[in-house]
Amino acid sequence: MIPPPHLSSQLAVNVLDAQSLLAAFGVLGVGVVMFAETGLLIGFFLPGDSLLFTAGLLCTGGAGRGVRLTLAPLLVAAVVGALAGSQCGYLLGRRAGGALLARSRSQRLHDGARRAEELLDRYGHAKAIVLARFVPVVRTVLNPMAGALGVPARTFTLWQVVGGLVWSVGLVLAGYALGSSIPNVDKYLLPVIALIVVVSLIPLAVEVLRSRRAAKTGEARG
Repeated sequence: MIPPPHLSSQLAVNVLDAQSLLAAFGVLGVGVVMFAETGLLIGFFLPGDSLLFTAGLLCTGGAGRGVRLTLAPLLVAAVVGALAGSQCGYLLGRRAGGALLARSRSQRLHDGARRAEELLDRYGHAKAIVLARFVPVVRTVLNPMAGALGVPARTFTLWQVVGGLVWSVGLVLAGYALGSSIPNVDKYLLPVIALIVVVSLIPLAVEVLRSRRAAKTGEARG
């Protein structure tokens, strides 16, 4: 039995590609990906930054032939998914402790957990929770880590809402602004997405360099 064309396209979707996700699932896909990336450890590999930016760009109709999104529903889906996902991750971490991470064999997740704990120790709860939103993988693992480490629920909820709004709304509107101001922006879509990915990795690179410098300084003093 041959599946219907729309079902075939959904089954063939590339979950690592923002355009593919949006073409297959539209606004609903944005909400689901936001929830999975921020609330479930299995979603650490999903393209959150590029998905939000590309979705905002597609609201202008200037990119992604055949794909057109509406800004208001997109913002609602992005915000609800991001905030609900983070809160879910926190509750899972609070109830399950470190057991979820301990069962994972992913080195990226364990590295992310270490960086998340370092962020909490270095910057305090409020700043770390907001900053984590902009660091891939770390934004996935910080939420259960915060729950497992006993960050107060009121503190976590307040600052995850602040960070979630700035991150999700900011990236969507940035994409929308670019699509509205540059004609035929679809010609530059891939380079722009690549730039977003690179920029999103800058905080991670900075943290790695700081950790290495701190380690070298400690060895020199020792």
